[in-house]
Amino acid sequence: MAVKPWVGAFPPFRIFGNLYFVGTEPASTHIVDTGDGLIMFDSGYQHSLYLVIDGMHRLGLDPKNLKYIFHTHGHIDHLGATRALVELTGAKTVLGLADRQYANGELDLTYAKELKMEYTEVFEPDILWTDGDSMTIGNTTVTCVATPGHTPGALSYFFNVTDGEKTYRAGLHGGMGINTMCRSFLEKYDLPFSLREDFKKAMDRLCEEKVDIFLGNHMQHNHTSERYKLVAAGDKEAFVHPEEWAEYAIWAKNNLIQMEQKENNQ
Repeated sequence: MAVKPWVGAFPPFRIFGNLYFVGTEPASTHIVDTGDGLIMFDSGYQHSLYLVIDGMHRLGLDPKNLKYIFHTHGHIDHLGATRALVELTGAKTVLGLADRQYANGELDLTYAKELKMEYTEVFEPDILWTDGDSMTIGNTTVTCVATPGHTPGALSYFFNVTDGEKTYRAGLHGGMGINTMCRSFLEKYDLPFSLREDFKKAMDRLCEEKVDIFLGNHMQHNHTSERYKLVAAGDKEAFVHPEEWAEYAIWAKNNLIQMEQKENNQ
């Protein structure tokens, strides 16, 4: 089936203060204006880059001001457009250490084949993070928590966003899909089943984090499309839901447990 990226086009918009959504329905991309350049969380598919660039321009965000691209994990729907963005903007890249070989093409584990794609825009990450690493750019400090499972190097990110009057803590989950922890996938790629226990422990740990604005690396995670309508109607705090972060982490853990139980009963 031919890829039709325009089918996934979604209006870019301000989530809150200096936090923006410029991604697509298949893969979320978020931007923070730090006052000293822009930082991006996930670049999306390579074939949808023009939508991300267009979305930035429509919001008055100059891609040339992009300083860093933080990646939640090493799958093609979250880093496919990164190499082109780096060549266009000179931005530096951040990725979890254990996913380095996904990004540079040494391991064919970007989930491209499962999506009937080919990952060709490989790159070598500039900065490799592990649990607890952080960086300050302008008025924004980004910290990470390792959340392996969906990939070995998945990272969840935390940072403050502000409109000048109120400040909220945003959290971006590193990768919640259990598709890459099912028995057939782990066996096919000789990945350790211990990733499942790592994931459960990570979800328990995430429940301890205080998060006001829950961000997902896919729109369905945090009801992006529904809340966009509320923002468009004038609700400046449509994404402020402090209870959702822990609720989703608990749901993700239980989702994996249910899959394990189903496998064991087959």
